[in-house]
Amino acid sequence: MTKHFLLGILLLSAVSLNAQTSGYYQEAPNPVAVNPALWSEVKTPQVSWGSTDMRYKKEEPAAIREIKKTISLTAWKGEKVSAQLVVWTPETLNSLTFKVSDLTSGGETISKDDIQTSFVRYVMTDELNKDGLGACGYRNSVDFDSTLVADVLDHLTPSLMIPANSAQGGWISIRVPQQVKAGRYTGTVTVKNGDVALSELKLTINVKNHTLPVPSEWAFHLDLWQNPYAVARYYDVEPFSEKHFDLMRPLMKLYADAGGKVITASIMHKPWNGQTYDAFESMVTWLKKADGTWYFDYTAFDRWVEFMMSVGVRKQISCFSMVPWRLSFQYFDQASNSFKYLNAKPGEVAYEEFWMTMLKSFARHLREKGWFDITHIAMDERPMKDMQETLAVIRKADKDFKVSLAGTYHAELADELDDYCITIAERFPAETIHSRRAAGKVTTYYTCCTEPRPNTFTFSQPAEAEWLAWHSAKENLDGYLRWALNSWVKNPLQDSRFTAWAAGDTYLIYPDARSSVRMERLIEGIQAFEKVRILKDEFRKKGNKAAIRNMDRVLQMFDEQSLREMPAATAVNKAREVINRY
Repeated sequence: MTKHFLLGILLLSAVSLNAQTSGYYQEAPNPVAVNPALWSEVKTPQVSWGSTDMRYKKEEPAAIREIKKTISLTAWKGEKVSAQLVVWTPETLNSLTFKVSDLTSGGETISKDDIQTSFVRYVMTDELNKDGLGACGYRNSVDFDSTLVADVLDHLTPSLMIPANSAQGGWISIRVPQQVKAGRYTGTVTVKNGDVALSELKLTINVKNHTLPVPSEWAFHLDLWQNPYAVARYYDVEPFSEKHFDLMRPLMKLYADAGGKVITASIMHKPWNGQTYDAFESMVTWLKKADGTWYFDYTAFDRWVEFMMSVGVRKQISCFSMVPWRLSFQYFDQASNSFKYLNAKPGEVAYEEFWMTMLKSFARHLREKGWFDITHIAMDERPMKDMQETLAVIRKADKDFKVSLAGTYHAELADELDDYCITIAERFPAETIHSRRAAGKVTTYYTCCTEPRPNTFTFSQPAEAEWLAWHSAKENLDGYLRWALNSWVKNPLQDSRFTAWAAGDTYLIYPDARSSVRMERLIEGIQAFEKVRILKDEFRKKGNKAAIRNMDRVLQMFDEQSLREMPAATAVNKAREVINRY
């Protein structure tokens, strides 16, 4: 281990503070040394369009056989599309910048204001478990290979110093306005080092005569669990203070702009037994008064829900959890002036009494706020017997409460759950999906640390994130769930590794509302889901059965069992080609 690498580790705390107070931040040092032989043939700085399917290594020349100065993308009106450029240099670049022009088509324009440039910054990652079959279980970093990987999309840092013998990616995101005319729009991206132009790249967007609705109107049911407590810790602010909400607003806007539908709320202390770096506290105050009666304060819950609705997430509130991973329920006991815990499980009298009182109070409060119809009492990965016992308590408290579960498929629960999400390894019967949809219920799937692929670890292939939504279309599901939008680790901008599960498993977005390669590719998949839905509707109305059959053949590529033979990037790119013909 080099002296430089050790010094970098010691500086991480200071770097984290700097990241919180300015747009610039310092990456973790690279544990992989530069191999001079790989750079021997590179005489001057090189610039080329690359691929959004690639994470280019920092210490090596970009794996690009032939320099590419032009790129052509296809988009619908209202769609967000991306391209990646790469710079690799044998000499230090003191001030690398990217500048985009307007894109024009005759008299029509896509303004540069609709285009965002970001540096693809590097973060520490690790790898799958040694058997390569998954990434679950507690881990020590020293037991896994750790490298820097390109993932953070840093749109805040205006320029970067690029050391000699290193590569740097640039991410170009174009949000095509809904009102533009179809056509071929062209413009440029100028790559400069200070005042010196290194290259001018040509960018073309072929805008089709189809329109995507705005994200809030997407049918895809995206459920990425939010962790406000991670934001409070990272920025050292009081939870649910105005400062906290100000810091969260751009972060949660990323989720809303991805079509996020669900607000994650914790209604008891540590519903997941503190599995994340920042535990979820209760947004509801449970207080047992000296006379033995209960008082519930919903102030934090209300502020959180109102805030999330203000950024555009309004379809559903998921409240965790009546069946936490550790069946111990914290409350404040006024008589002893201390916190106490009730240890009880579903089916026990004490459990029913404890939750009945709260649920009746909660139902009244939700109705007063006008939120009852969108609120779900939510559980995850709980046994069927516990779910049945819990459902009985919920129905006894208020028969109209909605209930959600992310867990194993049980036919006995299919009619009971308003939002049912199962693992990618399982399948809902086709008739169950149909009957649930007819009843207005949500039917989705999820991935977690179990799956080696597809996944959204920081070392996962970028196309796997897009593949996820294509799989939803293939299975005729309503969407996708992942358990962590922003459960950050200690220094999320520098090191995505965690004490449990593979690196990046706990978050998809970074501090200061920096997106990620994974998040952007997930959005592209959701847009593809919407395209499939819209096109199929058009084909049905026109009676074009052949086009529907062709679409269904394309979707058959998105089976997780085939990922070893057909990598995600291959399936995604083939499917895109078909979609873009219409």
